[in-house]
Amino acid sequence: MVTIKAARVLHVETGQIEEPGLVTVDGDRIASGDGGEGGEGDVLDLGDVTLLPGLMDMEVNLLMGGRGEVPGLSPVQDDPPLRMLRGVANARRTLRSGFTTVRNLGLFVKTGGYLLDVALAKAIDAGWIDGPRIVPAGHAITPTGGHLDPTMFAAYAPGIMPLSLEEGIANGVDEVRKAVRYQIKYGAQLIKVCASGGVMSHTGTAGAQHYSDEELRAIVDEAHRRGLKVAAHTHGAAAVRSAVEAGIDCIEHGFLLDDETIELMAERGTFLVATTALIDGMDLSRAPAELKAKAGEIFPHARTVVARALKAGVKIAVGTDAPAIPHGRGAQELVALVERGMSPLEVLRAATVNAAELIDAEDRGRIAEGLLADLIAVPGNPLEDISVMADVRFVMKGGKVFRHERG
Repeated sequence: MVTIKAARVLHVETGQIEEPGLVTVDGDRIASGDGGEGGEGDVLDLGDVTLLPGLMDMEVNLLMGGRGEVPGLSPVQDDPPLRMLRGVANARRTLRSGFTTVRNLGLFVKTGGYLLDVALAKAIDAGWIDGPRIVPAGHAITPTGGHLDPTMFAAYAPGIMPLSLEEGIANGVDEVRKAVRYQIKYGAQLIKVCASGGVMSHTGTAGAQHYSDEELRAIVDEAHRRGLKVAAHTHGAAAVRSAVEAGIDCIEHGFLLDDETIELMAERGTFLVATTALIDGMDLSRAPAELKAKAGEIFPHARTVVARALKAGVKIAVGTDAPAIPHGRGAQELVALVERGMSPLEVLRAATVNAAELIDAEDRGRIAEGLLADLIAVPGNPLEDISVMADVRFVMKGGKVFRHERG
């Protein structure tokens, strides 16, 4: 039993701040989060910080990015063992930055059919390595030439790094059903589908719908019958509309959403993971002219999406699309969401209680008795200045301390 003492405790579901605050932890669970003057067991005094629930990132790829990666070459140079080592480093960096749960949304590299994010999640859960709790999607499901088909994404020549059906390349209803079933068989806890083009696709428009309505319905049917949700990389309004009508649970990016489609998302309860910080932070200095032109057309519209979705009542969850934002710098997304019109409290809810709802995790996202002891601390008051979320001083996951810096 340990009691954590902080100058302030923020309850994100209500916006209430207790000063001072005490949270008692027993094993991997919160025994009491109601504050008070006393305390049970050893007392860990964090000082002048705000204690709040661990954050959640609903769009990462821990197996990509990090030091030493060469854009365009690493996908064909890195073998699965090296890519796993990338994941180990990125997972540790992510946890230490305050994100205690993530969704790893879809491999799109050559692995021989192995679901590396599932293996990474198991290693973390076993305590072999440090990292956040991972909800793995396995391989992203995408058609030949789709945005997450690497031969399109990196403009490789024919025959360079072809992917198999087990690695997510699937065409037609029968193949997409089999691809989903393969991911589920080997441990995927949700399904990621590429439903439209992307900004960084070398061919085609970002908004163009990739899968037919029939194929989308088949993907959703296979996943939902097994109790898994489906997240869709989608930009174009028409493609998003088809995805929502097919029953997809979450739209990633949605840079070209129109008001009519936003209203449909609100009506159906479809989540939006806006990944909006990458719009400002993406380095396009070495990108081909056609990609720069595409970004120049899409990004200004994308900056308006969050405010319009928020006004319409769409459920928003935080996602960084790391490594589009470097691993460990997820606070950039929180700051960007405030700049787009959300209040700091709305952003923190999007990174905690909303994210927990999206992944059906009732055991985290709040400071309350019986929930997982996933806690972080930052200096100052994040409700007054969201940028303090970039200065995480303390990280506890499941009652174990992974970071403790005394200011």
